[in-house]
Amino acid sequence: MIKNALLLGGSGFVGTWIANRLSKAGVRVTIPTRRRERNKANIMLPTVEVVEANIHDEATLVELMRGQDVVINLVGVLHDHDSRLPYGKGFAAAHVELPKKIVAAMKQAGVRRLVHMSALGADPAGCSEYLRSKGEGEAIVMAAAKDLDVTVFRPSVIFGIGDKFLNTFARVFKLAPFFASGGMKAKFQPVYVGDVADAFVACIENLATFGQRYELCGPKVYTLRQLVEYVRELTGNQHKKVKELSDLWAYLQAGILWLLPNPPMSPDNLRSMDVDSVASADGQTYPGWNPTALEAVAPTYLGKVAPKSKLDDFRYHAGR
Repeated sequence: MIKNALLLGGSGFVGTWIANRLSKAGVRVTIPTRRRERNKANIMLPTVEVVEANIHDEATLVELMRGQDVVINLVGVLHDHDSRLPYGKGFAAAHVELPKKIVAAMKQAGVRRLVHMSALGADPAGCSEYLRSKGEGEAIVMAAAKDLDVTVFRPSVIFGIGDKFLNTFARVFKLAPFFASGGMKAKFQPVYVGDVADAFVACIENLATFGQRYELCGPKVYTLRQLVEYVRELTGNQHKKVKELSDLWAYLQAGILWLLPNPPMSPDNLRSMDVDSVASADGQTYPGWNPTALEAVAPTYLGKVAPKSKLDDFRYHAGR
């Protein structure tokens, strides 16, 4: 029986949902963070403790793991301003070095169960720094399966209230007279954050998932253009045009946006879209996987008349 869980990356979008699911199940959850005051949603959850800690410090990581029954690693970054081959320092620290430290700390602390968030298309020889670093980290975790009880999930892009995917499109339509981007033919199989959280929690005590990696994808494949046009419709911006940029202009645009403090796009993101984020022919699907349709959820938080009440905000932070 799992009674205690260490949730790394628990203050993020997916982490808040998983923390809620674990709390409902009566599991005591520890979420380390650099700034505790920014984690009000998790602090309010019963059985959840948010502590200030630097998880990249190996000694700290070992202490955090003592007494835990499972470690869930969700740590990931989408951008790294230290761009280089095969990947920058930011990608290396979050996606490669941290999994190494997690595996070593678990062995030292005597914790066996590890559930790890990778990404669809992750590959050490991938086309982008993000995918290469994610692939390296996944390989490190899977190599530890002989000593630890490991499960790896590889989700496509994740949507839901509070996401940085469909909501980004909505913000562009709100602020700009048109939507222009490269990669409009790139394909995605968006997956609902609630389904992802359920899979992470359900697998913890399922022995059949040990040593396995699963792809988490929604029920339907879309091009980027189709997703952008759907958001345009939901937000009541049908009069605004959607334009596809040439590769040259797309990389120029991404390079400029990359300079922002919280960039919505980077050249590396464009390179990632060279590989479709869809289920692979030989990929393994999580047992009993029955994903929620995008059209069943997106209108509830993106629609022109979608409720904006405090109750909806509470439901988001509660992970419901």
